[in-house]
Amino acid sequence: MVTPVSRIGGGVRRAVVPVALAGMLVLAGAVLGRIFADDLMFRLAAGAAVGSVGAGAAMRRLPSWAVAPISTVLLGGYLALALHLAAGAAGLSVAVARDALGNGIPRLLTAMIPVETAPDTVVVAVAAIWIAGLAAAEVAVRSGRVLLGCVPPVAVYAAALYVVGPNASAATGYTLALAGLVVAALAAASGTGSGTPAAVRVRAVGGAVAGLAVLLGVIAAAGPWVGDHVTATPVDPRRYVQPPRVDSLDESPLNRISGWALDPKQPLLEFRPGDPAAPTPAPSASSPGKTAGRDVRLRLAVLSDYDGVTWKVGGVYRNAGRVLPSPDVPAGTEVTETQQQITITGLTGRLLPAVPTPTRITGARVAFDAASGTLIRPEGLAEGLHYTAVSQVQNPDLNQLPIANVPSGDAVLRYLAIGADTPDQVEKLAEHLSEGNGAPYDRAVAIEAFLAEHYQHVADAPSGHALPNLRHFLFGRRDIGGQKGTSEQFAAAYAVLARLTGLPSRVVVGFTAPAAGGAVTAGDAIAWPEVYFDGLGWVAFDPMPKTDEVRPVEEDFTPPTPSPPPSQSEPPPPTATGPESAAPQIAAPPVQAGPPAVLVASGTSGGLLLLIGAAAGAVAFQRNAQRRRRLTGGSPGQRITGAWLEFTDALRLAGRPVPAHLSATEAVRHAAVLPRPVQRTGLLRRAVPVDEQSPVVDAVPLPELDGLVDAVNTAGFAPEAADAVQARVAGEQAVAYAVALRGRRSWWRRVWWSVHPGPLRWNRTPTTEPPP
Repeated sequence: MVTPVSRIGGGVRRAVVPVALAGMLVLAGAVLGRIFADDLMFRLAAGAAVGSVGAGAAMRRLPSWAVAPISTVLLGGYLALALHLAAGAAGLSVAVARDALGNGIPRLLTAMIPVETAPDTVVVAVAAIWIAGLAAAEVAVRSGRVLLGCVPPVAVYAAALYVVGPNASAATGYTLALAGLVVAALAAASGTGSGTPAAVRVRAVGGAVAGLAVLLGVIAAAGPWVGDHVTATPVDPRRYVQPPRVDSLDESPLNRISGWALDPKQPLLEFRPGDPAAPTPAPSASSPGKTAGRDVRLRLAVLSDYDGVTWKVGGVYRNAGRVLPSPDVPAGTEVTETQQQITITGLTGRLLPAVPTPTRITGARVAFDAASGTLIRPEGLAEGLHYTAVSQVQNPDLNQLPIANVPSGDAVLRYLAIGADTPDQVEKLAEHLSEGNGAPYDRAVAIEAFLAEHYQHVADAPSGHALPNLRHFLFGRRDIGGQKGTSEQFAAAYAVLARLTGLPSRVVVGFTAPAAGGAVTAGDAIAWPEVYFDGLGWVAFDPMPKTDEVRPVEEDFTPPTPSPPPSQSEPPPPTATGPESAAPQIAAPPVQAGPPAVLVASGTSGGLLLLIGAAAGAVAFQRNAQRRRRLTGGSPGQRITGAWLEFTDALRLAGRPVPAHLSATEAVRHAAVLPRPVQRTGLLRRAVPVDEQSPVVDAVPLPELDGLVDAVNTAGFAPEAADAVQARVAGEQAVAYAVALRGRRSWWRRVWWSVHPGPLRWNRTPTTEPPP
């Protein structure tokens, strides 16, 4: 006899299965919702889970032929509701919803994290959850096959984990809850009432125990194999989907500077500050603490890649919503939030200008490159496009620049690459500017000052920033267009010279806009260089001339002139016929083997020369004594430290000091991959990727430093194990490396290397230790 209590208990057990199925699908929506910017995605997923499973359970007594038509109608109705809500939340028209149905999967997989809840980013997830809920209810509730009915929700949950990938933390709690719901559904399905015969109950329990044993056996057998094939970081499916890219017009907007300069009154956009307080101009890197002016700089594109011909954007743009990822802010950097309203009046292409770095965009659907903080509009710009941007303006403490280092290694190789066949004149100029400027900031300011003092800004200069164009800009005759250029040549030349001296650099293209708002025309287009410093981030420099009066390049640097080819007859007089012609030579006395006779005859000048010679001899003597003291005096550990100081002093004399944060192994690798031009003298710091396919070839290879590294690591981690043999090998390798570096320089730089007083005052702290 079945009692009312038994009927109630059976009804409760039957209700557990659909509740558990709906709960699994809600968990899938919760997992996926972690990469969305708001909770609308989770609410839509939860509604689809409850609605689909509830509808399936309600239709369990209907004929099977009627289920499919009713399910299709319900799915279409709920999708229409979800798309309407998502379009309203994103501020889009319902017409976008039609496009979402055909592009839902690629839009979801190319969207920027956090993903905006929009029609094209929710349609696939909502439809998948609804279909899985209907299938699960049909199999588990109507057919009574609960275990098979749990497969669709588990599959949707696994798909949600895959889509999230490494963009959110581990979903351990959600996974345990899912397993608990599966167990609850199976337990409710296998439950029996009190009137069930004992034999049936025993068989049910036995079957459950047997199934559990089989499951544990499968886990024990397959667990090790699965563990070996699972990595700590999930695979991001976005790596397999091509995001939107800029077109050829925007691949190198630096080429557009000269064209804009020819029609400076052409309207491009209207700028209005979104709040009463206009954006604060960024301080000038060459004058810390001072503002760069009353104008606001709008950033259009960041050009990070250079192959010797073209500066390119090289960004990866992903579809983004209104909320953009916040940029990384170095410690100690002041951040100011500002808002601006921009209306496009004539600008073409896809790139969207904004005050760097935007964190929120309304009024336009954009794709965002997180590495550079720049925007594109995949549909292209159109006249009348109006959007509002909220940006975080970073103001680093520029007073820290004189002591800041620059990063090195594989992470910044793209910001150090230049391309092949760098002109010898450009390399020599880079070497000249880095001579005596060991600190990165000193080199950056030296390049900025040299360009600003020796070159002229003209609006009608032809476009071009390939290495031959830059050679003409730097050394060409003024009467044929040399030593004149737009901001394109100034920024490109600065970035190339900076990379040759070991400074990670890039070129930025943008506009200057009035802080109070107003029209931005083609004449406001500008390019500027930026250098990356540890702890400060990207810092802008201004190599543009400050006055109309510039000094000839030859006053501070005379570029080398290539030797003419041998000829049987007298060569004709040189003529200037093209950009390759050297700059006019300034009359100078011929090079002599010694000082002029008049100078020697003068007692005062002769005494001065004697004093200079005596001082140089004293410095050279002290340097030699310092080397002997470092490499032969004290314990093995002290001699190893001395060898390390000889190594670091050599790199510092070469204008390439070892960053303080590098370990001994990293520092030696940093020194070993210094690009050295073939068959040329002087230590040029031109960084290129070093791998098995593109090795760096030297005319005079630098010595190995493995013995020095082993000795330094031993002295750092096990000082008592350091012995005299290690100290001797470390000293020999350090000296051989320094000698090789010195030997690659010109004769007069080798002389200066020997009498440079710097190593006598560097590293004077007695507790200086090499990095482990």
